[in-house]
Amino acid sequence: MQLKKCRTMRLIFWVLVLTFQPLHSLWGQSDFDIIELNSRRELFVDYYLIDELIGTRLVLQQPIDRGPVFYFDQSWEGAFCGYVTIIKDSTRYRAYYRGLPAVEQGKTRQEVTCYAESPDGIQWNKPALGLFEIGGSRQNNVILANVGAVTHNFCPFLDRRPGIKPSARFKALGGNHQSGLLAYVSADGIHWKKLQAEPVITSGMFDSQNVAFWSVSEKCYVCYFRTWTEGGFNGFRTVSRSTSSDFIQWSEPVQMDFGDIPWEHIYTNQTHPYFRAPHIYLATAARFVPNRQVLTAVQAREIAVNPKYYQDCSDAVLMTSRGGTIYNRTFMSSFIRPGIGAENWVSRSNYPALNVVQTGPYEMSLYVNQNYAQPTAHLRRYSLRLDGFASVRAGYEGGELRTRIFTFTGATLYLNFSTSAVGGIRVELQDQNGQSIPGFTLEASQELIGNEIERAVNWHNGAEVSQLAGQPVRLRFVLKDADLFALQFR
Repeated sequence: MQLKKCRTMRLIFWVLVLTFQPLHSLWGQSDFDIIELNSRRELFVDYYLIDELIGTRLVLQQPIDRGPVFYFDQSWEGAFCGYVTIIKDSTRYRAYYRGLPAVEQGKTRQEVTCYAESPDGIQWNKPALGLFEIGGSRQNNVILANVGAVTHNFCPFLDRRPGIKPSARFKALGGNHQSGLLAYVSADGIHWKKLQAEPVITSGMFDSQNVAFWSVSEKCYVCYFRTWTEGGFNGFRTVSRSTSSDFIQWSEPVQMDFGDIPWEHIYTNQTHPYFRAPHIYLATAARFVPNRQVLTAVQAREIAVNPKYYQDCSDAVLMTSRGGTIYNRTFMSSFIRPGIGAENWVSRSNYPALNVVQTGPYEMSLYVNQNYAQPTAHLRRYSLRLDGFASVRAGYEGGELRTRIFTFTGATLYLNFSTSAVGGIRVELQDQNGQSIPGFTLEASQELIGNEIERAVNWHNGAEVSQLAGQPVRLRFVLKDADLFALQFR
């Protein structure tokens, strides 16, 4: 009886701590830490900017299924196409992916790297490039062939490093644990050449899509690649990271830290800088659940899935990072759940492509590999509002968000938000002691009502806040039936 009482008191204690303790304290941040926000756009995808949530909560949004964009229906593509990368290059959208008609053909994998393009990210075509002869014809969309393990997981990116040579505007990595990761460069994203004969990264298993990019915030190249928690192919599939100043010499890998959460198999990590806030890295990762069988053998035969690929299932999760070796697993629940129908519950399906790209004035898209190991294998598009990965949400009863202390540059505060017809958002600027600043009080705030990607916050005297630039301040939001997605001073 005494033991039960102690457990009850301990539970009450932790409920009180988590209810009343500021969130920044839980993350090991001091009251004296001041964020240099400057003019960066900040998304509410983690607790970085949040001090207190009162009657509000951080909510993961759900992407909208927009249907297939193209099928892997050519003889050199097939049911085992995968490891897709999407690049928005000015007004052109590019897709790169592995072509693999069968798991094995004799003793040799017939893998190639394929290419598709689009003017809008919605309507796609596969150009006949004439670069390689496949099946007796050059009328195909193959950009790499006969280069060993590279085509298994060839993963390109558009190098945004300042002053990059035009001949190396595109870069890519590909390979396995035997070959290491080999580096390639291209001027046009179609014709590729090896950067050097030797691999650039050798310490890893690489049995997945290994992604790299130039980090604007860290001012170096970063690469996130497959390792295993217990070395070799043992334990859980996980992610390690290396950095480089020149894309040739890389640091020793460091395994990423996911925090105090249960281990999960992260199959593809798909880490990339968010295009509207490149200091925030998004990881639209594939979560693999081995031996979690959903389909019966009869169902598997009905959808004609390869008999080796229906004893597992998988979905997509959202992770974030702000550089370094830490992933924030703010949301453990699924970002994209498998859809209705047996075809969605096979092994290695529902794997997101690398990169989220803008596909409309208010819309961004991510793409997902679906119906894996089936004749109907295809790439599918999902959409979200700009910045709309997650939000701070208040219900009809209302609630508050109070930020940590920060400094900013700029003259106006802009919000990305949505409310109901009866909902609204009011904003107060406070000093670092939590006292409201005259002229910027809650009472002086003009209520924000609507659904907009960007709207200026106004008080009775207007939107001008430049007189507070450089001073330590904090924001207090009072919300009712509303979602707040992002903010920016500029």
